[in-house]
Amino acid sequence: MGELTNCPRCGRLFVKHSIRDVCEQCYKEEEVLFEKVYQFLRKRENRTATMAQVVEATGVSESLITKWIKIGRLQLVHFPNLGYPCESCGTMIREGQLCPKCRTRIQTQLKQLEEEKQRQRQRMVTYYVQKNEEH
Repeated sequence: MGELTNCPRCGRLFVKHSIRDVCEQCYKEEEVLFEKVYQFLRKRENRTATMAQVVEATGVSESLITKWIKIGRLQLVHFPNLGYPCESCGTMIREGQLCPKCRTRIQTQLKQLEEEKQRQRQRMVTYYVQKNEEH
């Protein structure tokens, strides 16, 4: 069942489904824009276009094209120069949410944090002494 929410593009109230994140009218507008981008990329000479070239030629925003890439409507395997920005540093990537450099940095930080937690646990060892009570 859907959730009642405002469209992030136009502000209209609509029932949000897992498939669509915008209202019906904005969805139809996005479909027209998608066709424009797809028709541009289908041409053999445009298959190697970069994101900037696609945006310039079609007038469609980079964020909308990125959305289509992330949900799988545009398959990057067919377009070797397309990508989208890393969510941490903005470097262009072709898969996931982070570039390899940011992923490595975060993994290293997590490893260091875990090691620090281990050292703290070792310092906080509790010793229990059994009290002998004689009756």
